[in-house]
Amino acid sequence: MNEPIVTLPGSKPAKSIKPGKPKRKWPLWVRLPLWIAFWLIVGPILWVALYAFMPVPGTYLMVQRAFQGDHIQRQGVSINNISPHLVRAVMAGEDAKFCAHHGFDVEAIQKALKNNARGRKLRGGSTISQQTAKNLFLWPQRSWLRKGFEAYFTVLMEVLWPKRRIMETYLNAAEWGDGVFGAELAARANFGKFARDLTRTEAARLAAILPSPNKWSADAPGPLVRSRTARILGNMRVIENEGLAACVLRK
Repeated sequence: MNEPIVTLPGSKPAKSIKPGKPKRKWPLWVRLPLWIAFWLIVGPILWVALYAFMPVPGTYLMVQRAFQGDHIQRQGVSINNISPHLVRAVMAGEDAKFCAHHGFDVEAIQKALKNNARGRKLRGGSTISQQTAKNLFLWPQRSWLRKGFEAYFTVLMEVLWPKRRIMETYLNAAEWGDGVFGAELAARANFGKFARDLTRTEAARLAAILPSPNKWSADAPGPLVRSRTARILGNMRVIENEGLAACVLRK
């Protein structure tokens, strides 16, 4: 039996409770795509923002190499402990316009497309920023899906990171031989010294083998690596004389 409602003098009478309308939920087939789309947009932003100051724990390629039986060796170091010669050498061999572009070298992409359309050997037009996005966040196999994500991560990195940080993570994540990742261990494995102590020629040799580090050797270079090294050394002089690496080397 319900007790009667008692109203004290001077108090307002209690309002009667009306049954509310049940909240309408969107069906799962609507909510799920929206949730996925949200995290495909916001997730990468948070991920890239975190790596702006946090050491990168590893990459997909490192995991892949480990499953293939390689002994993975990696030691990340600050860019202050990497020779400026290696910064210029990598720019000379991979992306001379690194400090000038905003993630994409349109001219290089157009040349690559023309070269590939003529049936010649496939040639990439990726910048260091694009390669860093691929190395840190994505898988190495080529596909249009991966290229799309690569472009998105590249834009995020260029917006959220300084160029110095992009170069630093690139040098620490790049593969320089079977299971050898990062400039520090590459310098030790090939020349028995720290990355900060690399000479111009040693840096140029390391940059020369980047396109195929598991086939080419920096400490015992063949004719192709020697030819690439000579070209890189020439480009390094241009980069140094014109200050093209200032966005990285200016402290």
